[in-house]
Amino acid sequence: MISVAEATQIVIENSMSLPDEMVPLNLAVGRVLQGCLEADRDFPPFDRVSMDGIAIKFEKFESGQRMFYIENVQAAGAPKLALQDDECCIEVMTGAMLPKGTDTVIRYEDLDVHEAERIVGINTLDVKPGQNIHRQGSDRTKYDEIVPSYTLISPAEIGVAATIGHAKLRVAGLPRVCVLSSGDELVEVDEVPLPHQIRKSNVHVMAAVLSTWGIVADLLHLPDDPAAIEATLGDCLEKYDVLLMSGGVSMGKFDHIPAALERLGVWQLFHKVSQRPGKPFWFGRSKQVVVFAFPGNPVSSFMCLHRYFRPWLRVSQGLDPIDYQYAVLAEDYFFKPELTYFLQVKLASGQDGRLLATPVTGQGSGDLANLVDADAFIELPLERQQFRAGEAFPVWKFR
Repeated sequence: MISVAEATQIVIENSMSLPDEMVPLNLAVGRVLQGCLEADRDFPPFDRVSMDGIAIKFEKFESGQRMFYIENVQAAGAPKLALQDDECCIEVMTGAMLPKGTDTVIRYEDLDVHEAERIVGINTLDVKPGQNIHRQGSDRTKYDEIVPSYTLISPAEIGVAATIGHAKLRVAGLPRVCVLSSGDELVEVDEVPLPHQIRKSNVHVMAAVLSTWGIVADLLHLPDDPAAIEATLGDCLEKYDVLLMSGGVSMGKFDHIPAALERLGVWQLFHKVSQRPGKPFWFGRSKQVVVFAFPGNPVSSFMCLHRYFRPWLRVSQGLDPIDYQYAVLAEDYFFKPELTYFLQVKLASGQDGRLLATPVTGQGSGDLANLVDADAFIELPLERQQFRAGEAFPVWKFR
């Protein structure tokens, strides 16, 4: 067996370069930006009024003038007006261009408005020159880099892209992925299983996880037949970049997948990791395809997908592989086997701001229902057996 750290390093070293593609803004969230986003003009592009009210020349207020005649109205989206008389004002709306000849905006709340005479009186002494104006270029100037390359795109980046006129974005490509289940004990979700059968769940869970990362995977099934396994895998190696498999990689009499992969030219990079769950994890590759063959127990495949495939995907897209936080154990925990233990935990924020992880013990790696009660796996190192409340360890979130 190899350690979790060694397995992680091997997986990362076998990342692939995914070709870029252009996607419309509505499909770009969650993708990785390729190439930076630069300001195409100043942000904001003009001196922008930030409060509804009036625009005046401050020196008139400073000299003691408090009553101003409304000379005109500057609406948002309208060309810039010019103040004709320094002793007058222009009524302004939020988002409008600051009228020429004015330099200060007084909000409506600080005015006594006399509508009939179109006269306003300033009822506060708290007026500062330049107030309530969002100055041109104060956020960014033209050609400034706003979003660097290799940024994981969120709605915030979508707003920037739209503002600078990008209807589409260049993003890192996504791998072509096939998720394969195996075993004659599995039947389709809409079938009624016999006493010796169970419905497929792992492939649907993995496909659902992949969808949150933007990947639409194909689903296939491998029966417990060596010839059929080899034929299906051979076809998959021609069509996909990544194969994610669940089951058929342990030491059982019907675990034919590793041998079939070897015959098809996929070389094994490791088989078995000193961890629980997920100890029989098999990883290999051919010249073109990377293969993650996870154990068939649902918690094992679920954990391995987050702990190994997710870092592989991030590196393949140009991101840092590490995507975890730290949390502190909410209570003492004891685990005797000399294995890295991925303990299911429920997460909550403490009053001191720390992220607390409360163990959610189930019935082992076959207890799929237990995942419903947890939020993450906390990674406990193999060098120890006793883990104390208040100690911090990495957590791999899945919720």
